[in-house]
Formats: sequence, structure tokens, C-alpha cells
Amino acid sequence: MAEYDLVVIGTGHAGSTPAYACRKAGWSVAIIDKRPFGGTCALRGCDPKKVLVGVADVVDWYRRMQGRGAVGEHLRLDWPALIRFKRTFTEPVPEDREAGFRDAGIATYHGIARFLDPSTIQVGDRTLTARRIVIAVGARPQTLHIPGEEHLTTSTQFLELEALPRRIVLVGGGYIAAEFAHVAARAGAEATIVHRGTRPLEGFDPDLVDQWQRATRDAGINLELNAAVEAVEKRGTGLIVHAASGAHKHAYEADLVVHAAGRVPEIDDLDHEKGNVRAETRGVVVNEYLQSVSNPAVYAGGDSAASAGLPLTPVAGMDGEVIAANLLKGNQRKPDYSAVPTVVFSLPPLAAVGLREEVAEARGLRFTVKHEDMSDWYSSRRIGNAYASYKVLVDEEEDRILGAHVLGPHADDVINLFALAMRAGVKASAVRNALYAYPSASGDISYMV
Repeated sequence: MAEYDLVVIGTGHAGSTPAYACRKAGWSVAIIDKRPFGGTCALRGCDPKKVLVGVADVVDWYRRMQGRGAVGEHLRLDWPALIRFKRTFTEPVPEDREAGFRDAGIATYHGIARFLDPSTIQVGDRTLTARRIVIAVGARPQTLHIPGEEHLTTSTQFLELEALPRRIVLVGGGYIAAEFAHVAARAGAEATIVHRGTRPLEGFDPDLVDQWQRATRDAGINLELNAAVEAVEKRGTGLIVHAASGAHKHAYEADLVVHAAGRVPEIDDLDHEKGNVRAETRGVVVNEYLQSVSNPAVYAGGDSAASAGLPLTPVAGMDGEVIAANLLKGNQRKPDYSAVPTVVFSLPPLAAVGLREEVAEARGLRFTVKHEDMSDWYSSRRIGNAYASYKVLVDEEEDRILGAHVLGPHADDVINLFALAMRAGVKASAVRNALYAYPSASGDISYMV
């Protein structure tokens, strides 16, 4: 049996930050992962995904500029070459991360971690005891409980495809479906999004999502809404996705069906009940300090915690910093989930921070709304972009930005300036009157507030 001051389960941002911080403070630390070290973002999430989106954007930009000065042979996306390029980012990560832990004096373990009791973890044939335990295991695709579910391809598997099939159906209408569909379409595939809801990207502003849908359909992507997937059937070398819209039945033929219908905390194999760790569908139940409400020796962060934070890498990183501070100094720091920007990296991207209009209205806030189509602005016309708009909410009494929503090229960078202003308490008038480089995408902010 090995004894440690801290055992961390998970090697992503929420886990590695407290591991390093506590080891630096002189604690004995061990870290465990059942997958290659590095976590979701670096290996099978935001980083590799953005590599694919970046090349797809080059193809899309080239096509938009035809007749506007760009000429030459038709530009196409070489999928095998793109995946090889993506692997130059992901393949070095596990070995580098594990070496970093070892160099810091952190013991590393591979395998499934299971609680034996509130302070003991088993990994394979090894037993570890700890004064403190951090759960940061990330998330997995949720189980859909439909016939033929075994035929679904996960987002992790999609990012490793050696070749891209011609017909792709994506089950779900969130981030994964939106981003992968736009990449696949620029790579020449026939992409179909099948979503059970009335509109996709339900956490984003409805008006901007409406325009995003027009951009998506214009890219050749089929959007099938109000269609609940009931089964996936293997037929010959292909697949059939069976869906229902009320009493109406639909069947979509595909060569590949991607699971994009949501993710849940991957805590099922922890045997957390034996550790007296209370959990629910959203993850480990924690207090305001990210400490387990049932086992004070345990903390949880990132996708593993049933907290108010969005399932985003920066949030997981902040959770890790909060946990580290509370482990080392006692519970004295709380995460601040206000003004966290989030982006759908489609083409064009859709970004948001703060409140949506309907949420602000439900809270009884007094605010003004600026909402405009930007497709005829210089910043859009210059790059041949036909879909861009924004919506900004400003508190009438305090002149504070309550929410910002942006669709269009560089929305992923522009939204960060709004988030910075909101977190720093900068008044909307100051944002409006600031001097920006011109011409630039961020320079448009002065016209949005």
C-alpha cells in the first residue's frame, strides 16, 4: 500500500493544476488516468478539433474569395494529411505530460481508479491511501439507450479517422455536431445534423442561431430538427438512422453516424459510493469551495463536478486553481463563473458571454439591446462573408454589459474583449469610446455597444 498526501484522478486541467501546486508545496502526490495522460482538451477535444477547423477555414475562405481576386485551381481539403498534421499536436502530449509529472516528483499510475473506502483508491493491483483526493476525470458521451447504439462513432474516434466517409449523420444539435458538420462539409462530405429539439445550439441567442442555421444550410449541411433518433441500423456496408417527428418516421442513410448528443461526467467506474462521495447526473455534488458535500477529503472540478461552471477548458483550469488554493490554505476561495465566454467553432463561429436576452428579461433587469446584421459591414465584405451579426445587452442604470453575442469570422476573439470588460467591470461607454486598431475585427466593438 502506498500513502500520499494527495491522489488526483484525471490528468487534464482540473487535475494537473492542484497536483503540481501541492507537490510544489512539499506534499506527496500521485496522479491517475485510465487514458493516455493529457486530458480531453489536449488529446481528444478543443486542441485537435481547432486544428481541423483551421484548415477547413482556409478552404472556406478560399471559396468565398473566388471572383474577388482569388483565382487558381480549386482548393480542397486532404483529410489524411490533415489528420497527420493534427497528430503532430496530440501524439507528443501523453509522454510529455507524464514526464512532466515524474520530473516534479509526482507518482504516476495508469488504470481505472476505484474507491475502496473514503480515503483509499485502488488502481489495478495497487492500493493508494490519501489525506485528500481530487476527482477530475472529465466527461464521456452519454448513453442514449437506443437500439444500435454500438454503431455510433464518438467524437474521439472521429478525430482519428484515417479517411472521411461520404455520408455523415451527426446525432445531436450542440457544439460537437455543429463543429464537425462544418469541417466535414468543407472536406466534401454530405453532412446531416439530426436534432430532437426545435433549434440547435440551445444555449445561444435564438436570433443569432437562426442566422447560423442559414449559414449552415448554405454550406450544404442538412439540418433535421424536431427529429428524435430512435435507432441506428447496420445495413450492408452502411447505416440507417431511424428518427421520429411526432407520428412521422424518418430514415437517414449514412456511412458514419457520430454521437453528438451530449456528454456526462465519467464517474461511473469510480465506485464513488464506497468513498462516501455523493454524485448526481451532473457529477460530484460539491459545495461553494468545490469540496464534496459528503466526504470532506474529496474535491472535484471541471466536468466531474456538479457546479455552476460550463464544461469548458478555461473553467476546468480555474476549478483546478481554486481546488489547489483550498487544499493548501483551507477553504477560502470560490470559483467565479460569471462572464465566461463560450464559442462554437463552426464556420462562421458563434460566440457568447453573459446573459441571453430572455434570461435578462426573466430576471426583471432593465436593459437596452443593440442587435444588427453585420453581413454588409466592411469587416464582412472584405472577406466575402455573408453571415455575421451581434446582440449586446447593456444595463440601463449601471451602464454595464450584461451579455454579448457574436456570429461571424473572429467572433471567437472578439468575445474575449467583451468578457474582459465584463469581468473587470468596465462600463459600456468606456468600451464604446476606446480606440481600436483599424481595420480590425475587434474594432467593430465600438459600434456594438
